[in-house]
Amino acid sequence: MNMLVDGEWRTDTYKLTNDDGEFERGTTTFRDRIQADPDAEFPAASGRYHLYVSYACPWAHRALLIRALKGLEEAISVDVVDPYRGEDGWQFTPEKEGCTADSIDNAEYLRERYQEADPDVTCRVTVPVLWDKKRNTIVNNESREVLRMLDTEMDEFATNDVDLYPEGYQDEVDRIIDEIYEPINNGVYRAGFAQSQEAYDRAVTDLFDALEHWDGVLTDQRYLAGDRLTEADICMFTTLVRFDQVYHTHFMCNKQLISQFDSLWPYLRDLYQLTGVAETVNMNHIKEHYYTTHPEVTPTRIIAAGPDLDFQAAHDRNELPGSPPAGL
Repeated sequence: MNMLVDGEWRTDTYKLTNDDGEFERGTTTFRDRIQADPDAEFPAASGRYHLYVSYACPWAHRALLIRALKGLEEAISVDVVDPYRGEDGWQFTPEKEGCTADSIDNAEYLRERYQEADPDVTCRVTVPVLWDKKRNTIVNNESREVLRMLDTEMDEFATNDVDLYPEGYQDEVDRIIDEIYEPINNGVYRAGFAQSQEAYDRAVTDLFDALEHWDGVLTDQRYLAGDRLTEADICMFTTLVRFDQVYHTHFMCNKQLISQFDSLWPYLRDLYQLTGVAETVNMNHIKEHYYTTHPEVTPTRIIAAGPDLDFQAAHDRNELPGSPPAGL
């Protein structure tokens, strides 16, 4: 796996799995915060911050979703990398549909932004990246923290009155995000990148046990935390929306499709149909990335054809207690 080592790009360094064949996700490096405080190191401001994302990546998708749901499009600019990630890492290919140039400094590769932020950095080059245009540095590249700070610290510049970390729900939201991370969000990767039968079996068992659990929870409540849309739903959505198209086949998470679950499938459609959400989902980028970027999983790089899903189909979730925030 490729990464920066002491600021130099290396293609022979990072291992995806441990000695037992289990996938191990690396830690993120940049962990500063935007704060709604004019005296903060990174104060909340409109036009100062920028996101680097991939439409393909579920972690970057979290940042795109909170930006759309809060109405922060004018406050926070975005650049989109190519869905194919080769030996040189994430690349800017503005000639390709859905991709952009690097609008900050016309870099060719995202790693150049990391090197500018820290010339001696040792880390993987991941998305999302929250960039400070004033100080020319990375604020944060941990998706959960980017999601939280855009949700809670940028209200002054949001055009939608949306709070996805509301008082009275915060402990439950944090608990759910923790609970779904390992078996579901990371679980699909644990299955797909497993290098032993035992590691794969553990990952798939954990994954589908968790999906069954939350399918049951969602039978009687509209959202993961009850009657309020929260950050937990964003964290679940970005995995579920990719599941049938890529994780089921490419990562061998094929015990059941999400579209075969009684509650998870209408729940997914309910979220997809919120104002602004569909525009953040680029299934062409998603499928191209997964089927062409992981030759150790799909060496032919052939992109699977199906399934053909109707995310706009009617659902009955509005019969359950709760409703989305006004305007969504």
